[in-house]
Amino acid sequence: MDDRQFRNAMGKFATGVTVIVTEVDGEPHGMTVNAFMSVSLTPKLVVVSIGENAKILNKIKESQKFTVNILAADQQTVSMIFAGQLKEHNGVDFDRLGGQPVVPGAIVQISCEVSAEHVEGDHTLFIGKVTDIHLTEDSEPLIFYSGRYRSLAEVTPVVSK
Repeated sequence: MDDRQFRNAMGKFATGVTVIVTEVDGEPHGMTVNAFMSVSLTPKLVVVSIGENAKILNKIKESQKFTVNILAADQQTVSMIFAGQLKEHNGVDFDRLGGQPVVPGAIVQISCEVSAEHVEGDHTLFIGKVTDIHLTEDSEPLIFYSGRYRSLAEVTPVVSK
């Protein structure tokens, strides 16, 4: 299989959209990431996957902290800013959670300390110990599927007879 076929296949897995943020010397650095998942309830752990060429990789290694911000349905522009798709923008004013920068308006904000890192292929997996969390109720997430932003739709349950 070639790289394009693999990317297309992986794009068929619908994901939420997150922005990962870390801070070095008082300067926040962020990147849009959809490779995020929970790992453990006890202790509370999450993992993010960061490519070897990503500028934020060494920033997380240096700070040993990061936040995960699960974006709301109306935050496509925020996602595009941190994906490097919008060059002309006014930046983002960050809020704080547990002393770390978080994206305002995200439906979930999670602050983490790096508990482990594993290099696998061309990515580093950072396992983060959750130190604080903020959840916004009744907000819809931003979804990414097959190379495009999407939104949730209610599905009528099938009732069997």
